Amino acid sequence: MANLILLRLGDLTRQLAPALAPALALAAAVLATPAAAEVEAHFHSFNGSVLFGRYPHTFVVFEGTLDDTGEQVDENWGFSARSSSLAALRGQAVEHMMLTEKPEQIPRTNRHFTLTLSDEQYRLLKREIIAWRDQPGKYYDLDTRNCIHFVGRLAELAGLRVEFPQNMLRRPKAWLNHITALNPQLGAQAVD
Repeated sequence: MANLILLRLGDLTRQLAPALAPALALAAAVLATPAAAEVEAHFHSFNGSVLFGRYPHTFVVFEGTLDDTGEQVDENWGFSARSSSLAALRGQAVEHMMLTEKPEQIPRTNRHFTLTLSDEQYRLLKREIIAWRDQPGKYYDLDTRNCIHFVGRLAELAGLRVEFPQNMLRRPKAWLNHITALNPQLGAQAVD
């Protein structure tokens, strides 16, 4: 009896194989195709902390994989004064630096929105980061070239509408909430 069932299953398989072959080939091709690679840019703010000596700040986290090379991307960039000083607080130009957050610090910050970048967009933003980093002399100015201006430039290059209201130039969270409101296509909500 078992042999008869096996024979009939074999006959059925031979009859269905020609009809199923194209579907099976398509399924195999889809499963063998690698997932689309992408890099995401997450726009963050930090509220600041008197206890930990940190001023409010904004920065961008890049995560993902470049499509053309398979290179993994896991980095974050912010722009800051090299040191806190009265000159910086008075709005005078001072020495600058790129500030990167420690991985354990990032979850303690506010993620406002995320953009998916093409390889070309990621490289454009990376060139801009390097250009800010490599500016000679005193490039940080609290009123004209602070972390908000830096992140705003990256957002502009990524295609977002950006404004720099004077009353938000020292309030990164409020400013990123403003950028969120200017760009409803993000589908993001303001951060409390």
